[in-house]
Amino acid sequence: MKKFVPYEKLSKKEQKRLNLLKRAGWGNINPVTRTVPDKKKYKRKEKYHSDYTEQ
Repeated sequence: MKKFVPYEKLSKKEQKRLNLLKRAGWGNINPVTRTVPDKKKYKRKEKYHSDYTEQ
């Protein structure tokens, strides 16, 4: 069984290794699709799309 060593007392190399393990990745989430749409941008599709579907 390994002895517990506080994070501050670990070597820089070991701290770096632990940090890399914590920052594994995004998993199944694509970060590009997680953007918030700009509210100030002109949205032609949304504006006129509802008008044509009602007719």
